[in-house]
Amino acid sequence: MKFIRALTASLFFVAVLLAVYHAHITYFKVNVVFYSAILDAVLAAGVAGAVLFGMRYFRALGGFEKAQLVLIWLLGGYAFAISVPTVIDRSLSFYILEKLQQRGGGIQQAAFEAVFTQEYMKEHRLVDVRLTEQLASGTIVIRNGCVLLTPKGRDLATFSRYFRLHWLPKQRLLMGQYNDDLTDPFRASGPAPSYTCGS
Repeated sequence: MKFIRALTASLFFVAVLLAVYHAHITYFKVNVVFYSAILDAVLAAGVAGAVLFGMRYFRALGGFEKAQLVLIWLLGGYAFAISVPTVIDRSLSFYILEKLQQRGGGIQQAAFEAVFTQEYMKEHRLVDVRLTEQLASGTIVIRNGCVLLTPKGRDLATFSRYFRLHWLPKQRLLMGQYNDDLTDPFRASGPAPSYTCGS
């Protein structure tokens, strides 16, 4: 009895989440896909939670069980936000599959560097999207044509660099060989180019 009611409430949450998400992306402005999807999950959990706590049908569930359901919905909404719209929006892996399909199912391996630099960057407005996300996150500012780190951005970059160096796989499979190239991708960088600008 309780399981059926919890399942019913959870299915209602999923329906509300999909409806809110669809309405948001169709009729409202979206700054960052991930943040908007998180907001949709919170709104859906709020609506479903109000129904859960307000309807007589769900009285068989105790207050603690209802609170647990709402927490599970919030976690599920977070997982949805990351795993579906955000991944599809920014995933190079999905782009490769879509590009292969667009080009009839096959592309020469040697052409992929050109595909990424000449097609992917332009088609997905990659620079604009990423700069918009960082501006919305407060990790950068743009002044006089210079993109500058904020203190928050500097802290995140320091953490990311530390994590990459010490907590990413040292033997990662890349095109048939195991190596640690991606734990320090800057090791192949040359001297500072002329595009840098001061803070």
